[in-house]
Amino acid sequence: MMDEGDNNRVPIIGVARHRLAVDGQGVTTLVAFHGCTLRCRYCLNAQCLRANGFSRTITPPELLDEVMIDNLYFLATGGGITFGGGEPAIRSEFIDTFCHMAPSEWHITMETALNVDRHHLERLLPLVHQYIIDIKDINPDIYRRYTGQDNWRALDNLRWLLDHEDMAERIVVRVPHIPDYNTDDDVNCTREYLGELGITHIDEFTYKRSNPQTTQSI
Repeated sequence: MMDEGDNNRVPIIGVARHRLAVDGQGVTTLVAFHGCTLRCRYCLNAQCLRANGFSRTITPPELLDEVMIDNLYFLATGGGITFGGGEPAIRSEFIDTFCHMAPSEWHITMETALNVDRHHLERLLPLVHQYIIDIKDINPDIYRRYTGQDNWRALDNLRWLLDHEDMAERIVVRVPHIPDYNTDDDVNCTREYLGELGITHIDEFTYKRSNPQTTQSI
């Protein structure tokens, strides 16, 4: 009999094992999905925007078989799976199926820009233990120029997450200095806004400048 997860096949750009203190607690395996809702000018994984930019497709059972090799590392360090991309939240059905198959002790982290329809987050809320959120900038003009999208949905989703108990402790927000797009004052405004929301874990950093990416259809 075919498992329902066998029908849920999605494209990925890669699986990276044995990551430590980079994207989640303990030893983690990063699963990077193809596809994104944004078109960031300095995208680090630009292949996720190209129609042929994925390395392969995979189902939840296939992924579980592949990552189970590191089960002992996950259990010993409190680590687990980090879903990134691209934008992993748009693969909420896949993540839902996978998490119900995986050992309950695994720590599930999601790296997301939150610029997705709310129903994805509603499905993921009971499954994800930690969120690493790339908020870009709270200034709507800066955000739109840099990503090609409006930021109201991302900020609305952030406030929605924070309405849930203990969520502030489970969120790390990345606040980038973006060359040619925002200033130190802009970054400070974003930090102040996040502080007013109750965010205490903020990762401030500077993007390494590269050639802006050309927007392409997925």
